[in-house]
Amino acid sequence: MERLKSHRNDVILIAVLAVLGGALALFLWLTRQTGGIVAVQMDGEIIMELPLDKDARVVLGEGADTNTLVIEGGKARVVEASCPDQVCVRQGGIQYEGESIVCLPHRLIVTIEGGQGNGVDGAAG
Repeated sequence: MERLKSHRNDVILIAVLAVLGGALALFLWLTRQTGGIVAVQMDGEIIMELPLDKDARVVLGEGADTNTLVIEGGKARVVEASCPDQVCVRQGGIQYEGESIVCLPHRLIVTIEGGQGNGVDGAAG
């Protein structure tokens, strides 16, 4: 009998944690902000900022260490890279404030900044 009660409490705890986790994920998804600027850093220095709402294609780096950044349809993505692992290319497009693409071999960080509200107020009740 004692073991059955313990098992029931575990199930209740798991259900409560799942509901809270789902509510948090929904809140974060509803309050995310579309970014306005793509900030590009190389070697820890911001080398350029580009608007996310204007299409562009930029080759970053020099020599054998290059990445091609494309801004298209309100998303930024790295479409080509000369690094061996291609993690930055496989990551895909980013568009929300705080998202980033990182290429460690080339010391490149592409970050979305300057978000615009999506009409949902997280403090509304």
